[in-house]
Amino acid sequence: MRTEALARLAEERVDHRFKGLPPDADGLTVGELAAQRRNLFRAADGFATPVLALSAERLEHNLALMEAYAARHGLAFAPHGKTSMAPQLFHRQLEHGAWGITLAVPHQVRVAREFGVRRIFLANELVDAAALRWIAAELAADPEFRFVAYVDSVRGVELMDAALKGCARPVDVVVELGAGDGARTGVRTEADARAVAEAVGRASGTLRLVGVAGYEGEVPQPDPERVRAYLRRLVALAAELDRAGLFKGAQEIVVSAGGSGWFDSVAEVFAEIPELSAPVLKLLRSGAYVSHDDGHYRRITPFARVPEEGALEPAFRLWAQVVSRPTPEQAFANAGKRDAAYDLDLPAAQVVRRGEVERPADGITVTGLSDQHAWLRTEPGADVEVGDWIGLGLSHPCTSFDKWQLIPVAEADGTVVDFIRTYF
Repeated sequence: MRTEALARLAEERVDHRFKGLPPDADGLTVGELAAQRRNLFRAADGFATPVLALSAERLEHNLALMEAYAARHGLAFAPHGKTSMAPQLFHRQLEHGAWGITLAVPHQVRVAREFGVRRIFLANELVDAAALRWIAAELAADPEFRFVAYVDSVRGVELMDAALKGCARPVDVVVELGAGDGARTGVRTEADARAVAEAVGRASGTLRLVGVAGYEGEVPQPDPERVRAYLRRLVALAAELDRAGLFKGAQEIVVSAGGSGWFDSVAEVFAEIPELSAPVLKLLRSGAYVSHDDGHYRRITPFARVPEEGALEPAFRLWAQVVSRPTPEQAFANAGKRDAAYDLDLPAAQVVRRGEVERPADGITVTGLSDQHAWLRTEPGADVEVGDWIGLGLSHPCTSFDKWQLIPVAEADGTVVDFIRTYF
C-alpha cells in the first residue's frame, strides 16, 4: 500500500466533523491526538458520548486468527473491504497475509486504489462504462495492479466489451454462479454459465476469463449439507469450463467464495478441488471477522462449529450516556439509529460505568432505537441513573462502521492509541 497516503491520514485536523472526540482537540492532527493517549473514561480527557470504540487487543486477535486459519487451510484471503471501508484496516489485513481486498462498487475500488491496494476482487458485475474506463486506465498505468470482477450475463459481457474497446490490458473476470432459486446475483444454471464464459471468449482483447466465484451465504435455507452442495457445484463448474478450454490465457484459475458464516464449508470443499490446467487460487472473501460482533455474527460464526480452530472476539463497543430516567422501568441513552447498527439486531447493554467503576448491565435491555435515543427497559433492582455511561455491544459490522468517520482504537483500560478513518 502507499505508506505516504496512510501517513497523511494522521495529518488530518480534528474538528466538528468527527463524533465523540474531545472538543478541546479541535485543530490538532489525528496523529497529535493519538500521541496524547487520552482515555475514553477520564472526564478531563474530554471524550463525549455517544462514541464508538474499537478494542486494540481484539482487532489484533481477529486479524491474526484469520491469517492463521487461511494459511492452515491453504486458502488465499481477500477480506471484503466494504465491511470497514478503512484503508488502515486494509493495510493491517494485507500485513496479516491477505492476498488482496474484496470490494463491491466502483467508489470502493477508487478508495482502495488511492491507498495503493494492488489486488482487488470486485464481487459484482461492473457494467458502468465510466467506471470501466477508469479501471482500464488504472491497469494501464500500473503493471502490478491485479483486478478481477464478476460476470453473470451475456448482456453484461457485451456492455463491458463495448466500454473497454482499445484498453491496454484485458480485465480479468470470473463467472458468478448463483446460490439457488431466489438467491441474489449469479447465473442460475451451468448452461447459462457456459454461455457467459463463451461470451467472454468472444470479447477478444477486453476481457479474460480466469475462474468462477459465488457466495454461499445466499443458499436458500442454508445448512451445512446445502452449502457444501452449492460449493461442489461451483468447483465442478470450474472443472467443466477448464475442460472446455475457456480459461485459455489464465496464469492461474480463481475459485472464490466465502462470506463470514460458512467459511468452514468453503475450506472443506475447496480442499477437494481437482488438479486443473493451471494453478488454482482458492480465494476466501470473509470480511466481518475484522471487528466481529455481539449479535448476528457471534451466532453464525463457523468458529462456533469448529471451536478447536479458535474464536473471534467482538471488537466494537458503543458508549452512550443515560440522559433520562423517567420511570423505574425505563431509561434513555443518547445513542440511536444515527450511531448504532440496527438492521439485524438491536444493540445489547453490556456494562455500566459510573465514575471509575464498571459493572455488568444487569437488568438493562435495549428495546428500541430512535434517531438519537436508545430505549432502555430497566428491571427491578437495575442500578442505573442519569449520567451513567452504558457500553453497548453491536450487531452487524457493515452497518456499524458506516456511521462513524473517525473511530478511536482503545486498549482495555480505555487508553486511545489510534484512530481509524472510514470512507463510505
